[in-house]
Amino acid sequence: MASHDQIWQPAVGTTWQIILSDPIKLGNTSLTITPNVAVFDIDLFENPKSTIEALHRLGKRAIAYFSAGSYEPGRPDSADFKSSDLGKKMDGWPKEKWVDIRSQDIRNTMSRRIELAAQKGFDGIDPDNIDGYDNKNGLGLSKADSVDFIQFLAAKAHELNLSIGLKNGGDIVPAVLPFVDFSVNEQCVQYDEVASFSPFIKAGKPVFHIEYPEEMKSKTIRHLQAKTGPALHAGDFSTVLKKMDLDGWVEFCDGRTATTEIDFS
Repeated sequence: MASHDQIWQPAVGTTWQIILSDPIKLGNTSLTITPNVAVFDIDLFENPKSTIEALHRLGKRAIAYFSAGSYEPGRPDSADFKSSDLGKKMDGWPKEKWVDIRSQDIRNTMSRRIELAAQKGFDGIDPDNIDGYDNKNGLGLSKADSVDFIQFLAAKAHELNLSIGLKNGGDIVPAVLPFVDFSVNEQCVQYDEVASFSPFIKAGKPVFHIEYPEEMKSKTIRHLQAKTGPALHAGDFSTVLKKMDLDGWVEFCDGRTATTEIDFS
């Protein structure tokens, strides 16, 4: 499973869990992991190679999360970001800044991140914050810039036999669908954007879908669970309900909950 002799293409409806608050706790002798899902989306930097190897031994796939479109202080490669490539602070994330995804220096940094994902044995990547065009980024970024950037990331990932997801970015789905292997979406039911991501399903590619119940009205949650109203066409999405900090807790649409053990050390 970890040989990377071909690019992994997850199927529509593949089950998953996402944990970004802390590394997951999974030892070399672990016989199970909770929940029993097929895919774990976890932080590129915080999880060691041994964790990905342990996931593979359990028959699971691992997706590497990293921010491709923003600067985050405290990352191992934060010093590689030049001030001239930084834009405005991100709304809601004051320590992060948008980056100029057209910059060759930024692209070189992201190439090294993708190489790290391959070295650790990940099966795919989840590059976040590629939708600067839809935010006050301070850099004049456009949809065309994001499309070009996704094509660049996809080419690098596929060169290393890694699959790649489009994170959010509903406006550019038609332009990038041929180049990416899955979608990772947040809050498309809450914002009534399910139709924007349905083309993935029609193309045989999964939508790994997150909703945050504390951000939603109770009526919307009922729609989500029953797949009615704004969630009517999300029945084939791989949906999880999560807390905003994306810790080990997860709830599925059938009401089942689970908590993945995380490493607080």
